[in-house]
This record gives sequence, C-alpha cells and structure tokens, in this order.
Amino acid sequence: MNKSFVKIAFSVLSVLFLCQQSDAQQAKTAKPNIIFILADDLGYGDLGCYGQKLIQTPHLDAMAKQGTRFTQFYAGTAVCAPSRSSFLTGQHTGHTPIRGNKGVQPEGQWPIPDTAVTIAEVMKQAGYATGDFGKWGLGPVASSGDPIKQGFDAFYGYNCQSLAHDYYPDHLWENDTRVDFAANTPDQPTDYSADLIHQKALQFIDQHKSNPFFVFLSYTLPHAALQVPNDSLFEKYKKLLNEHSIPVPKWNGKGYAPQAFPRAAYAAMVGRLDAYVGQILQKLKEDGIDKNTLVIFSSDNGPHKEGGNDPDYFNSNGPLRGIKRDLYEGGMREPMIAWWPGKIKAGGTSDYVGAFWDLLPTFAELGHAPKPKNIDGISIVPALLGQKNAPMHPWLYWEFHEQGGKQAVRMGKWKGIKLNVTEQPNGPIELYDLTTDEGEQNNVADKHPDVVQQIRTIMQQQHRESPDFPLFTKSANAE
Repeated sequence: MNKSFVKIAFSVLSVLFLCQQSDAQQAKTAKPNIIFILADDLGYGDLGCYGQKLIQTPHLDAMAKQGTRFTQFYAGTAVCAPSRSSFLTGQHTGHTPIRGNKGVQPEGQWPIPDTAVTIAEVMKQAGYATGDFGKWGLGPVASSGDPIKQGFDAFYGYNCQSLAHDYYPDHLWENDTRVDFAANTPDQPTDYSADLIHQKALQFIDQHKSNPFFVFLSYTLPHAALQVPNDSLFEKYKKLLNEHSIPVPKWNGKGYAPQAFPRAAYAAMVGRLDAYVGQILQKLKEDGIDKNTLVIFSSDNGPHKEGGNDPDYFNSNGPLRGIKRDLYEGGMREPMIAWWPGKIKAGGTSDYVGAFWDLLPTFAELGHAPKPKNIDGISIVPALLGQKNAPMHPWLYWEFHEQGGKQAVRMGKWKGIKLNVTEQPNGPIELYDLTTDEGEQNNVADKHPDVVQQIRTIMQQQHRESPDFPLFTKSANAE
C-alpha cells in the first residue's frame, strides 16, 4: 500500500478522533439554556398528571411523560412576593429580604435591596442572556428592586403584583418603559395581558437561541381575577362543567371585573397556561435547542379562594390540607416538572424533598457559575438527573407574615407548624407524620416531645428578624 496514502488516512482518522473528542467535551461542558416557568396560585392537584379530573392539561401531562414529575417539592412560602424572593436569592423566608406582600406608592412592592444577589445576576455573569416575562412584585421601576437592576436584561409584564389582578390592564412595563393600552375598557377589553406576555417570551427565546439564555416565565395565570377571553376554550368549560351564570356586581373602575362563570373561567385559565407551556416546548424543538434546554415548571404557592374561585370544587390541593396563605402542605407543596430531553429521565417520578431556594445553586452549577455566599439552597442537579442518594436537606424552614405569623419545618417525615407566632412566639407546635398522614389531620405533638423540641430549635435558629418585615413585632406587612 502507498505510504503516502497511509499517512493521509492516518491524519484524517486522527482529525476525526480529535473532533469526536472535542464534540464529546463540548457536550459535557456546554451551558444549557434554562427556563423556569412559574404559575401563579396553581394548586398541587390542578394538573392531570397530579390527579386533576375536571381540567384538561395535555401539554403539561406530556411534559411530565417526557420528563420527571416531583411529588415533594416546595415553594418559598405560601404567598407571591416572598416565595419569588426565595427563588431569586436562594434563601428561605427566614433570611430572604422580601417576606411579605408589602406595597409602596404609587405602584409596586417593597424592593429587593442592592445588596441581594439574585439568580439573574449569577446567570448574567456566567454569560447568559436573562429575561423575565410576567409578574414581578419585588420593587418599583427605577428602585433597587427593578428587575433590570437585579440582573435581567429584559422584562415585560406587571411590575406591581396588585395591578396584576386585572388581565386587561391600562398598562404594562417593558424594561423601564410604560406600555399603555388605551383600548382596554370595561365594556370592550381587547389586550389580554397573559397573551402579550407569552408572545414576548417566545420572541426572547428566538432572539437568543444561538447563545445560552435564562428565562423566568412568571406567568400570572391562574391568579384572580378570573378573567379569560370568551373563546372556544372558555365555552368548552362552560359546557363541560355545566356552569350557569351567577349574579355579580358591576365593575367598579378600580379593580377587576367579577366573573359570572368563575369555574369555567378558572378551568380555561389553567388550560390556557397549559397551551403556553406546549408552545414553549414546541418553540425549543423548532429552534433545534430542545436537547440543550432545561425547563422546570412549578407554582409560587397553593390555590386561591379569590375572585369567586372554588378550589374545593376542583380539588385543587389534591390530597393535601390548606390553600394559599397556609403553611400546611396544600399552601406550599407544588407541582414540579423537570424536562430536558436526553438528560432527565422520561416518565420519571421523584420523591426528592427540595424547595425554591435550591434552584439558584442548581442553575449556577449548570451554568458553570460560582454560587453566592450566604444562601440556604443546595444544588439538586443529582436529583434532576435521577442519581441515587442525591444530597438532601436535613430540614426545610418557612415563615409567613400574615394572619398572625406562622412558621413551619419539614424534617424527614415530620412536619411542624406554629401559628400566631407574633402573639405567642413560644406557642404550641403542631406535629404531623407525613408518611402516614399526608393530609395533616392527626396532630401527634404530645407523643413526640423530642421531635417537637428539635423543630422548635430550628425555628428559633433559622429566623433572622428583619426591620422591614418583623415577625415577632406587630406590623402590617401585607397589603
């Protein structure tokens, strides 16, 4: 055989081998795109894959079949702003700077301080394009809590969560620019905010498909008001639920219009959210980036009873006790679906116990970014990838600053809850064994004083009093 031919062949094979090595190394070290989809007031039992019987969620059910469904994953707490603050800062509600829905004038909520390090800042420093589309509620435009000052390259939606009660608003915000909708009137509303927000999110993904991006899709659905376009989906649920019109007061010009068909409206809002998720996953496939994109879906707290909504009718909290504003399981244990084709096991179910503050270190690890100091979260990458014996917290801690103040601890199979903590900082602790009493119906505190004492110690150690959101001093922390 010709020696020159052998040399050429060897050189070609060597180049191919090096290319294969390079491709393998890139696949190993490539930074995945990350999308966190956060529903607003969606209950643990509101999705078909979590047991819902009356509302159809085919896209989220398919996402669960193509990914892994988590059954013991928790929000930051049981109401909007502090739950989101916990996610953004990687800190539980005993440490995170925003611990209540405290409003400021003329528009917005108490701002995250400059000193906070957010997940958006971490990802941006790692070379990610960052965008938030939906509801913010963590600081007015131009304040320290403005999303553009907290690491997001782009924001579109409601800066103020109070104004997000109206799905036909007179304005939204695009970065620091107010976008007005003069056509939205009580008689003929036209601009449905959730649709507008969703379209901006799709555009952002298209614009940044060639480089790593982190997107926080903080959708407002299905939070009250129960407003939804009078389309085929809404009509379907009116018939499917056999709902008849109920008398409602007239629009007062200051808040949202009550819904004459609240059950159909809620079901249609969940269905619309489901369709959005399907379109996001389809967009990733069309752009050819689905196999390099982690998508996580969850909710900020349990189901609400506002605007005429009836969570009991839908069994929105599934087998769990409590709703929004409760530190019982139904108020803060959330649906959580993780999807990453080729990386996350299809059709998997995980009982891994984690919480929102774990997502910052998780995303930081995937983005090859250093995690900030003084966070409470741990990376759940091993749990996402289905690895056995993934590291887990010995306990999780929550607090809630409305209704007299509440604290809760999950420690292994045990769940401890303390109510009225402002008036009774050393008051009784309820104790439940979640392995035998998932619905928290049987308080066994008297039978396990040693466990109660351990939980009391955790509650004392993990709460750091905040001058802006004091827990053990009477204060009007909520709007």
